Amino acid sequence: MTDAFEAASIAGWERPRPLAGRTALVTGGASGIGAAVVRSLAERGARVIVADIDRAAAEALAAEVGGSSWAVDLADTHALTDGVLAEALAGVDILVNNAGIQRINPIQDFAPADFRLILALMLEAPFLLVRAALPHMYATGFGRIINITSVHGIRASPFKSAYVAAKHGLEGLSKVTALEGGEHGVTSNCVSPGYVRTPLVEKQIVDQAAVHGIPEAEVLSSIMLTESAIKRLVEPAEVGSLVAWLASTDAAMVTGASYTMDGGWSAR
Repeated sequence: MTDAFEAASIAGWERPRPLAGRTALVTGGASGIGAAVVRSLAERGARVIVADIDRAAAEALAAEVGGSSWAVDLADTHALTDGVLAEALAGVDILVNNAGIQRINPIQDFAPADFRLILALMLEAPFLLVRAALPHMYATGFGRIINITSVHGIRASPFKSAYVAAKHGLEGLSKVTALEGGEHGVTSNCVSPGYVRTPLVEKQIVDQAAVHGIPEAEVLSSIMLTESAIKRLVEPAEVGSLVAWLASTDAAMVTGASYTMDGGWSAR
């Protein structure tokens, strides 16, 4: 577990473990937002499966939190057969769809292969995972589907046609899942952060500087945070905390919702 969690336990206080006995699977779980979500769920008692294309990083984080790992390329949706998914999601009570990538280009220059890749990874794969997870959740009368969609699930930005399309689609998939799953004790919600302090965003700073012809040091103030009332990046642990609450029984009546964590961007 994290150093802070261990220190608190040594001092005689331990964080409540409302997710004890639950099994969670987090895609893109080896770094960035995913890793923060993994740690947050594990600290609250869940056994976490770290799903990531980076086998070594997934195994290392799984060892850290006492969970397990699943090395998988979710963009290869043809390999996500019913058999593979049934084995990977056996007993999963909490599914967090987080894996994602970014490509930035004007539509006329956007490579169709990149568009298809992003939709496969960020929309088709979540559908396949939800489809595979629901039978167990329905059978036990408990399930939590949590989709990390980004503010771009409800707002658009130039040069991100594939990412915005995929995130908007995931928002819709989440709502349909909520409507179908309600009578079975399954909730489905989205967490929609603004720009989070992750390697993905750091790469975007470089890409945005190139596209707009400005220095990298000006990208946050001139491009990324112009619409936000709070002028800072979201911290991954903040996203992890919200996901953990949505996974708990305290959030049993929260479904079909999209929780923005964007510093006020979407309030405009």
